[in-house]
This record gives sequence, C-alpha cells and structure tokens, in this order.
Amino acid sequence: MNSEMLKPAAKPANPCFSSGPCPKRPGWTVEALSGALVGRSHRSKEGKARLKAAIDETRRLLGVPADYRIGIVPASDTGAVEMALWSLLGARPVDVLAWESFGQEWVSDITESLRLPDTRVMTSAYGELPDLTAVDFSHDVVFVWNGTTSGARLPNADWIPADRTGLSICDATSAVFAMDLPWDKLDVVTYSWQKVLGGEGAHGMIILSPRAAERLTTWEPVHPLPKIFRLAKDRKIDEALFEGATINTPSMICVEDYLDALRWADGLGGLSALVARSQANLAVLAEWVDRTPWVEFLAADPAQRSSTSICLKITAPWFLELDAKARTQAVEKLSSLLAAEGVAYDINAYRSAPPGLRIWGGATVEAADLKALLPWLEWAYAQVAPV
Repeated sequence: MNSEMLKPAAKPANPCFSSGPCPKRPGWTVEALSGALVGRSHRSKEGKARLKAAIDETRRLLGVPADYRIGIVPASDTGAVEMALWSLLGARPVDVLAWESFGQEWVSDITESLRLPDTRVMTSAYGELPDLTAVDFSHDVVFVWNGTTSGARLPNADWIPADRTGLSICDATSAVFAMDLPWDKLDVVTYSWQKVLGGEGAHGMIILSPRAAERLTTWEPVHPLPKIFRLAKDRKIDEALFEGATINTPSMICVEDYLDALRWADGLGGLSALVARSQANLAVLAEWVDRTPWVEFLAADPAQRSSTSICLKITAPWFLELDAKARTQAVEKLSSLLAAEGVAYDINAYRSAPPGLRIWGGATVEAADLKALLPWLEWAYAQVAPV
C-alpha cells in the first residue's frame, strides 16, 4: 500500500452518496419540515389537502397522463410493488425479468409466495440485461427500469409493444425523477420517496394506467389479499386511494418533506432539469473511469449505464487474484477509510452484488461534490492496494 500518498485538501461539501435513503436536496435543513401537519389527522380537511397536493404535483412534474391513477401507499417501493403483484397477477402467464437483487426479490415473490404456475424467469448477470426480444407481451411482464444494485438500466422502451395484451409492471424506484419514462408503454409504475428526491422513507407511490385499472375491475385474484394490498374490492377500484385517502396512517412529516422536495424540483425547472443534473453526475464519474486504470463500470454498455445508482468494479490484477471474501474486505476497508475522513458515506456495493463501489448520482447530488470525491477515491485505493 502507498501510505505516503498525501490526502487531498478539499472534501465534498456533502459526503452523503448513499443509494437509499439518498441524499437530501441541496440546502435542506430540518426547518423545511416546520410546516408539517403534526398532531392532526391525515383525514382532516387539511391533511387530505396535503396528500392530494403530493399526488397532483407528482402528476404535473412527471407528466403522468390525466387518465392514470396515482396513489400513496405504505411500505415504500416494496409495498407498492407487492400491491401490484398480489392484486394484478394471475390472470395471464407472467414473464419476470431480473438483473439485480430487487428483480430477484420479485422473482421469489411470484414463484415462491404467489406460486403462479405459468411463470417464465429471465435473468442476467449484474451489469447486464436479459434478452428483451424474448419477452412475450401476451403475458404480464414484471421488471425494474433501473438496476439499483447493478447499475444497469433499460436504455428505452422500444421492446415494449403498443399493442401488448399483457400488463407491463415496472419497479422504477431509482429511475423516477431522474430518467424519462414512456408512460404509454408502462401500465404500473412504482417508486419510493427516499430515492431520487431524497425524501424520507416508508412511503411508496403506485401509478396505474387505464389498462391496469381495467384488470382490477374485470378480474379478481384467487388468493386472499391482506388489507394493506387491496387496490380494489369486489371488482371496484378504491378510488379514494388515488385522491389521497391512504390505506393506513401516513407520516405527515414525511409528506411535508416530499412536498418540499417537489417544490425544489419545480424551482430547478422540473423533470428535464432533474434528468440533466443526474446525467451531469454520471459524466463526472465517466470521465474519471476513462482515465483510471484500476476501475470500470459494472455495466459495460454505455447505453445501459445508470445515472443514479452508479456501480463500479475494481479491475486491478491484484484485486482480481483475491478470493471473494478478500475482495469484499478490501472494498470495505477502502470505503471505511473514506467514511472515517468524512468524505463519503455508504458507497459499498450492495451486499449481494459483486464487490465494488456504488455511488449515487441522482439529482440531489452536486457534481462539484463528486469531483471533490474523486481524488479521495484515488487516495483510499492507494492505501488498500499493494505497492
């Protein structure tokens, strides 16, 4: 190791680069929550108004079509995906795609918990995508848009036909507010507040197309549905859910925080500005990777690289000669050095992903902070690598 390498002089102003919960918006302080409707019922006139505002502003900023339903649901993105799987699947065969850990969770739920017999599982290695041309859209299709733990994203929706007869069900939690989503190709979209806008956790969003809504009114699952998953009852959609009448009690502090994040996004210029900020962050890291011999993107294809959950692998020969445990320990040491210096927190690869780094590049991250991080990455690597 090169312990004589001098520490860089400057540090990132914000050392938070976690991929979930993600960094708060620039300039955020707890004072942003001072107007939260604490101590009041979410069913009060004022409480309903805040929840409805969260839905309405989401629709406006994301450009969600007027005939799509938007609901606030419990249990983060996980809860939103589970609602979709348990409420909608079973009417048709299912194709489920997985190229990272969360996609694998949906595979497990569909095959082991729901035990749907007519299911095809299509997987690929971390950093790669499955063969999208093999998907059958006479089936319902379940997939993530952005691989939060692999750094591989869908480049487009050209593989989803307009005349599909099955539903396209998309877990888009690390893509919404950072990537353009083609609403006409997506029947269910889910995400959580604590991802791209850096909101507080525990709340999810579910967006349903008219085709998904029709499924709820024409078909009922044969398996029982817990209350927390019910989007409809007796083939009647719970329309109140999509006006802000949540299934269970939401945190009005978290609601206030989400509204604050939406106002910040609007002030920047809306979705296009958020996408541009995330792309600029990816560009900072891409330029560094191009000139750094010991690191590469986990996603080799530039068109498939995430601009939010940016996953990197160490390619130095000494590192590749280590066994899996030793690789993990080396990366943990590198990231611990950075955390101890107050330079970068939580940038280890996800526990089930290949050992490496995962650096959040969503819109709440400043490009200047990423630029300040890069010399520190080189310093920490020098402390870990053999001379």
